[in-house]
Amino acid sequence: MSQRSQTFVGGPIFDGQTLHHGWCARFEHGVLAALGPAPESWPADAVDLGGDILSIGYVDLQVNGGGGVMLNDDPSVATLQTIAEAHRSLGVARLLPTLITDTRETTRAAIAAAIEAVERGVTGIAGLHLEGPHLSARRKGAHDGALIRPMEADDLAALLDAAERLPCLMVTLAPESVRDDQVERLARAGVVVSLGHTDADYETCQRVFGAGATCATHLFNAMSPLGHRAPGLVGAALANGVASAGLIADGIHVHREVMRVAWRAKRGPGHIFLVSDAMAAAGTDLTAFTLGGREILRRDGQLRLADGTLAGADLDLTRAVSVLQEAAEIPLANALAAATSAPAAVCGLACYGLTVGATPLSDVISIRADLSGVTPL
Repeated sequence: MSQRSQTFVGGPIFDGQTLHHGWCARFEHGVLAALGPAPESWPADAVDLGGDILSIGYVDLQVNGGGGVMLNDDPSVATLQTIAEAHRSLGVARLLPTLITDTRETTRAAIAAAIEAVERGVTGIAGLHLEGPHLSARRKGAHDGALIRPMEADDLAALLDAAERLPCLMVTLAPESVRDDQVERLARAGVVVSLGHTDADYETCQRVFGAGATCATHLFNAMSPLGHRAPGLVGAALANGVASAGLIADGIHVHREVMRVAWRAKRGPGHIFLVSDAMAAAGTDLTAFTLGGREILRRDGQLRLADGTLAGADLDLTRAVSVLQEAAEIPLANALAAATSAPAAVCGLACYGLTVGATPLSDVISIRADLSGVTPL
């Protein structure tokens, strides 16, 4: 929309924390100029939302691909731009393109591409998420077990250098493949250290959280199950108030009742936040694609390898919001925050929301009232 002035009325407005009813949002020259109670008579430039929700755009910290491409297959600026554009159409304003376990060469290329994309100002790219290769082979999921390995000195050096040059670097690792002092150095450098793909016990995970880890990757998936005598990473992430945890809320990766229990059990101020774990199929009608030479099939809202292993998710964050709201029985504002301000806080986007004088219209979305879809503005 290119009009000099635009006012949105006639629907709830979500500012990142609160869902406001009877409010309006006015944009001047593409930037939010006023936000508050709507006047009795609408201005001539008013856009009637028709009951739909005006919201700050989603933030997705786990995006493996989209628009028909995977970051692992071609770690380049062009790939990052394709992925970002595909997810923008799904309402995502900021994302961390995610490289799953790969070779040193591919990892270096992904870091270089993310740095260049940020320097060029590619819309939506907020940094990079490296999911592996420092994981546990016992909990590899769809990752290539042959490429999983312990963190070495050159790996640490590369991550520390990348952290200086990226607005956000998130690294998923397993305590089995790293030392506590390596975690401490990463955390001091500003890296978001997330635990995942691990069989580590509760005490070990709490110790690594104490060393500087602040997150858990796709809670419940690729980790030992919560046991009454062995809580594991699930129990540690829920009990640790500093830690936040990503959740794939498609009703497939995690049972809806488990989502409800986890939401109520999570100790703050850390949050449960939503991730798509999206693959190449996001934003397309693809029915199959490849990852590292292995075919991934898209059927019945699921992405699986030939052996049935889940390989990412066929999910967008609007549906994740809907599933979480219904499953956890929480107010819509809480579910929307789990897809916006909560992940934004994890990756260092302070006070992410509708801010007068700062928020561009390009960061705003319109969500259908029944949560059946989204329109970027």
